[in-house]
Amino acid sequence: MQSLHALAEAIGLCRIWWDADGREQIVSDASLAAIATALGYPAGNAEAIAASLRQVAAEGAEPPAMIVTDAGTPTPLPAGLARAELTLPDGTVQVLDTQAWTLPAVEEPGYYPLRVNGHALTLAVAPRFAPSPAVRGKGRMWGPAIQIPALRGAGAFGTFAQLAEAAEAFAARGADTLAINPVHALFPGEGHDFSPYSPSSRLHLNGALGDPALVGLAPLAAEDAGGELIDWEGALPRRLESLRRAFVALDPETRARIARDNAPHGEGLQRQALFDALDVRFRAGGARGWQDWPAAYHDPDGPAVAAFAREQAAEVEFHLFTQWLARESLAATQARARAAGMAVGLLADLAVGVHTGGADSWVHRREMLQGLTIGAPPDPLGPLGQNWMLTGFSPRGLARSGYAPWIATIRAALSSAGALRIDHAFGLARLWVVPEGASSREGAYLRYPFEDLLRLVALEAHRADALVVMEDLGTMPQGFGPAITARGMLGMRVLWFERAADGGFVGQQDYAAQAVAMTGTHDTPTVAGWWSGRDLEWADRLGRLPEGTTLADAEAERAWDRGRLWATLTHDAAPRPSPEDPAPVAAAALRHIGGTPCALAIAPLEDLLAEPEQPNLPGTTREHPNWRRRLAAPLPQLLDEPETAARIAALDGARKAPLAPH
Repeated sequence: MQSLHALAEAIGLCRIWWDADGREQIVSDASLAAIATALGYPAGNAEAIAASLRQVAAEGAEPPAMIVTDAGTPTPLPAGLARAELTLPDGTVQVLDTQAWTLPAVEEPGYYPLRVNGHALTLAVAPRFAPSPAVRGKGRMWGPAIQIPALRGAGAFGTFAQLAEAAEAFAARGADTLAINPVHALFPGEGHDFSPYSPSSRLHLNGALGDPALVGLAPLAAEDAGGELIDWEGALPRRLESLRRAFVALDPETRARIARDNAPHGEGLQRQALFDALDVRFRAGGARGWQDWPAAYHDPDGPAVAAFAREQAAEVEFHLFTQWLARESLAATQARARAAGMAVGLLADLAVGVHTGGADSWVHRREMLQGLTIGAPPDPLGPLGQNWMLTGFSPRGLARSGYAPWIATIRAALSSAGALRIDHAFGLARLWVVPEGASSREGAYLRYPFEDLLRLVALEAHRADALVVMEDLGTMPQGFGPAITARGMLGMRVLWFERAADGGFVGQQDYAAQAVAMTGTHDTPTVAGWWSGRDLEWADRLGRLPEGTTLADAEAERAWDRGRLWATLTHDAAPRPSPEDPAPVAAAALRHIGGTPCALAIAPLEDLLAEPEQPNLPGTTREHPNWRRRLAAPLPQLLDEPETAARIAALDGARKAPLAPH
């Protein structure tokens, strides 16, 4: 239907796309119509489509809430705007001649109030480049990637207190950064939705990770540490009760301090605490998100919510306490990392979206996708496609809000970090959106204002003096790689995906300097797991081997691949270890990424410890123990083990050694 295709193009839906193998794919008209309708552009029949096309045209004529540009670059204005007033940082107002429909260049990055024909908007001026690793003066840096809950302490899962100890331990061994899993707010005390990549809110923190001992309060009581796997279903409710006891014990001076510290965070923090209080109330009755609450509580500004806030003021104050505790604990952790000598400190992680029933969806629903979830089409990491059951910002909502929620999200992620990794960064250019209740194969790519979002990331990184790492793995949108390179942002170069045309692994010298070299991620096999074939065992057990491939077939191919990897890592200078002896391979892989020209090398803690199991298996939920694995012992004890110490020293030495000639 031609008019439907025109509507899809006008609202940024891609009817034609190319998969990971370069094959053209065409989205069905049924999917296009369903997605367009969910985006607020009804497309059920010809009359509805015509009305939606008129709506798109009317929206395009509305004045923007924000104009995003680059420092030192004249900025075109929409035709018909003839007079503009720009407020400079010193408060003076400059009247601008815009008869050429162009704002003159502004040299200093920042946010500038702007009036055009009486319309108030903001001019966001981005720096040409995000902060560079070179300014840290440390040469080629390295650090571990750590899943915080896996750290062993006095509780059933790790907290920011164990993270602070880990930062100091790795700083003493030469590390300059420590990459962490997302620490966004989850559902308090809820033992089922515990994935760090399915948060309730990306604007606030996971209160369960806060630790009173980091902020001068009495430590939480010791908990049953448990075994190899975290019992989230029991551990999170128990942690909530421990935090309640800590809250009850606060003296008046500490309560006043918390109120003062929380005050600058304003209404947004209050609404997060209010959401958490409501969620605890209604989850006890079986609700799994705000959509399951009584209808009167669906509106954050409604009278029922206001009455609850008054009647349950003490409960709301408790959740304000947990947010304060997490925020202050994380800030203390970053301070200790920097004080220990780390040039960067924490490398935070921004999840690609939020839980559909979480706080961000409740508070910011006008800016969020409704009736759609996000995921990925079939690709090598997820052969069946993926539906992450998350929501995110809508392009229309971002434009209408002047990008305010995106700016707030980046700012929150950088508040206590020296660097930020943006998960599935392709989402700045396009997201795979799936109609509610449909399979991921029935989705389509939705375009986003890539240049504006990228500029705003650069601007916020500039304000925070933080590095930016873009997770750019998978099928890359056209122009994405050159754009992030031009901005001085780092891509990711993961050992398993750095292959030559013949399928072999590329050499150290072929890694890009403006990138992060990695032995793996939380979504890929560990080096020990790959070498031993543990990942193949999981794939066979869960029926995830390629169609027509047996376990024996996969193991035969892996045997050949082991030879190619070992040749690249060592040039066959040593005998190849057997599959049952993966530790030497882990050491060689660490030396390999350490010797690359990449500005930063990140090694998952599992590879430093030569562990066979990976933290997460994409495309699974209950089938694999995702996000449950714990270290065998406290981290300092593990780092002192001779083989582990030797692997860390190998990585540190490779980073400090002169680069091999190309």
